[in-house]
Amino acid sequence: MNSKTMNTYALKPLALLLLAVFALHAPLSFAADDKKDAKDAPKAALTVTTAKPSAARLPITLTANGNVTAWQEASIGSESNGLRLTDVKVNVGDVVRKGDVLATFSADTVNADVAQARAAVMEAEANAAEAAANAARARSLETTGALSAQQISQYMTAEQTGKARIASAKAALATQELRLKYTRVVAPDSGVISARSATVGSVVAAGTELFRMIRQGRLEWRAEVTAADLPKIKAGASAVVKAANGAELAGKVRMVAPTIDPQSRYALVYVDLPAPKGAEANAFKAGMFASGRFELGASDAMTVPQQAVAVRDGFSYVFRLNPDKRVSRIKVQTGRRLSDRIEILGGIDSGAQVVVSGAGFLNDGDLVNNVAAAAAPAPAAVPAQAAAKAVKAK
Repeated sequence: MNSKTMNTYALKPLALLLLAVFALHAPLSFAADDKKDAKDAPKAALTVTTAKPSAARLPITLTANGNVTAWQEASIGSESNGLRLTDVKVNVGDVVRKGDVLATFSADTVNADVAQARAAVMEAEANAAEAAANAARARSLETTGALSAQQISQYMTAEQTGKARIASAKAALATQELRLKYTRVVAPDSGVISARSATVGSVVAAGTELFRMIRQGRLEWRAEVTAADLPKIKAGASAVVKAANGAELAGKVRMVAPTIDPQSRYALVYVDLPAPKGAEANAFKAGMFASGRFELGASDAMTVPQQAVAVRDGFSYVFRLNPDKRVSRIKVQTGRRLSDRIEILGGIDSGAQVVVSGAGFLNDGDLVNNVAAAAAPAPAAVPAQAAAKAVKAK
């Protein structure tokens, strides 16, 4: 055996050893490459839940602002002239009924005038009785010729004059009795005293305002509405007025103003409010500013959960989930709100998958993990099957 042959036999075990070492390390190398590829694969930015827009029937409302005023105010004044005010029985805030005495004037002078007028009536009646008796005698002697025609005419005229004087005296008496009645200032209607200027001891002229009253305690809301929204409101429509403390009072539209203010370009809508009671009486006062809404019916709408809408830079967006598990940011127009749902006026269709939870943390093109899709491959089919089973059970 030569040296070349011996070298060949010596190399064979070495080659086998190298092959064995390579075979052992090759799987490890491939596994490391797989781990590297998995590490380099894109990761989901967030785990989210999705939902499709749903149809709902939302109320149609129109918001407005305005002042709460008295439905009608009554100005209660003095009808007596030059009399001294002796007593004031009510104050601001008092609730009065029709016919209640609010104040009284001194009646001494008026009582004297009434007594004098009654005496004048008695005197007129006595003179009229004498004139009537003379006229009766003259008529009985008319055919005898004992009295001239002129004398008989005088007696007849005196009789008629006596009757006229009685009527005049009674009218004067009625005037004085009316003055006596006016010494008591009474409420012309039921309501609440809103202002008082009467002072005991003052001498006021006829027509001077002593009190101001909110008739029947009723208030009204004078809402300011733009010309564009005015045709939507009709008499009889429901309205809800909200006070500064959050209390609400329901009312109805009484009338819409026939004109629009040329300065503000707003028209007034008069809403009748019921007389507030209990806590509402403290919440609603004449002269206060209040907001409110008109309820104009309802209409169908497409809604999404409120947390699905992200507001950025003053605009509203939703994130639509695409088949590649990436999201697209879509600008939408929002409308009415009802509880935790918001109306979508445009931007997406009813079949889009919209991200609900986590929408506020996403950016356009982010890869997400939809937990709803992972839990159920066909999420829309599960509620439908459950609904079908529920119908069969019924």
